[in-house]
Formats: sequence, C-alpha cells, structure tokens
Amino acid sequence: MNTVNTIRAWKDADYRASLSAAERAALPEHPAGLVELPEAALAEVGGAGLSYFTGTCGRVCQILTPQYNCNYKA
Repeated sequence: MNTVNTIRAWKDADYRASLSAAERAALPEHPAGLVELPEAALAEVGGAGLSYFTGTCGRVCQILTPQYNCNYKA
C-alpha cells in the first residue's frame, strides 16, 4: 500500500473499514499510537459533564449560566 493510502487508512475509518482483512493487517501501526479507544476506556473518561466558569468573585458566571441570576456587581 502506498504512503497516501496508508495515511488515509489511519485517518478515515470508513476507508479503513473498506479494506480487506489482509490489507488492514498489513497497515503499519499509527505513529501517534492508539487511534481508537476500547469502550471500557471510554466509559472511564471524565468530562462531557456539566462544568461552570467561576469568576474571581467565586460565583458562577452569569454570562455562561444565566439561570443562576448572579447579581454580583464588581
């Protein structure tokens, strides 16, 4: 497989899936390491939850979360 198709296979999951099993087995390992995480690893990921910006006043920023009706005046 030429360099362009190798890089495409690393970047494009649909293209990679269209390759034969022999072609996928012949792909060199991605230089950045693991490309896809297993479901078990994804389940442990923190983030995508709620987070709020807190200003220097220690209150939740009204611009980002107006439902808190911050009346703080600097």
